[in-house]
Amino acid sequence: MTDSTARPLASAAIIGGGPAGLMAAEVLARAGVRVELYDAMPSVGRKFLLAGVGGMNITHSEAKNAFLGRYGARQQEIARLLAEFDADALRAWIHGLGIDTFVGTSGRVFPSDMKAAPLLRAWLKRLRELGVQIHTRHRWLGWTEQGALRLATPAGEIAATADATLLALGGASWARLGSDGAWLPQLEARGIPIAPLQPSNCGFEVAGWSQYLIDKFAGAPLKNVTLALDGQAPRQGEFVLTAGGVEGSLVYALSAAIREQINQQGSAILLLDLLPQRSLDQVQAALAKPRGSHSMAKHLHRQLGIDGVKAALLRELAPADCFDEPARLAAALKALPLPLVRPRPLDEAISTAGGVPFEQLDERLMLAALPGVFCAGEMLDWEAPTGGYLLTACFASGRAAGLGMLDWLQNR
Repeated sequence: MTDSTARPLASAAIIGGGPAGLMAAEVLARAGVRVELYDAMPSVGRKFLLAGVGGMNITHSEAKNAFLGRYGARQQEIARLLAEFDADALRAWIHGLGIDTFVGTSGRVFPSDMKAAPLLRAWLKRLRELGVQIHTRHRWLGWTEQGALRLATPAGEIAATADATLLALGGASWARLGSDGAWLPQLEARGIPIAPLQPSNCGFEVAGWSQYLIDKFAGAPLKNVTLALDGQAPRQGEFVLTAGGVEGSLVYALSAAIREQINQQGSAILLLDLLPQRSLDQVQAALAKPRGSHSMAKHLHRQLGIDGVKAALLRELAPADCFDEPARLAAALKALPLPLVRPRPLDEAISTAGGVPFEQLDERLMLAALPGVFCAGEMLDWEAPTGGYLLTACFASGRAAGLGMLDWLQNR
């Protein structure tokens, strides 16, 4: 712990008022460090509050190995962060704020009232009581020649100094909430390579829907279906047809793999199973039944319950001549090729892939090229699906960076 009676208080500047920055502020302030937190927006935690719209999914209750597997190529690095502050620790921390939590039927964890605002209010109250000074409408512009922090404020540009600095500036999605990626050229100018920022947990576009499909079914959900990339196990859930393509939870769960296949091959093909509860043989048998004078559309509805948006998408994507051959039509119903050509724009994505590589940081999350400057949160190069995994890692990285800053301050 910092011995504040033996020497002046150490000081820390935190740039960014999301979960990572606020968590680091709490760790530092509890240890007696003087903390100044700067955020470009009129209030802190704006993206955190948006994540709570429709239900604040704070973390997930699944087993540790499955949980870590959600972090893909970076699970080893994220595992080190979660070893000190995992989903259970996060829930205990929330309970310490006076907020109860519960596990939903899907395994997702929510505050008892499903809202983000009460949690944020309780947290900010704690931080104020710990002495954290929060400065809003202060946009970080980089460093002066002398190494001070340049900050644009309503009263003009100022310079601020600190013994240690944390950058917790988010990715580049939802720029209107503060995550605009404007930090990237500042770090590149200091010789720090950045993995390109890309959309994650995002929708994707097709080459073009028919106007009929757009007019009749844009916005319609497809429920109880599976999606799979070729060679991978299918995932079941639901997604939404959009005017330009597809989006929704099932698509988001596959977004990293879809995006990488598009990057490598120029497009990606998802295989859509419209009837995952039935085997191919069962679908073939149903279609082989005599349909008499009924149209194929009526036959599909009577035998398999295929109608509405599912029927329209089948007509859109399956070859026209397969409707005359029950075996081919059955195969299409079980593995309908859905070609995707590009992700939706970065600013529409729920989160961002890419950022500051862990290879540029030491074990304390300090930039090797900039001693005393730390990074945390979504601006680091990692990604995860929705379901509480994003927030858990942001909290954990903020805590780790705060502890790393303490170590730096005590041993510099």
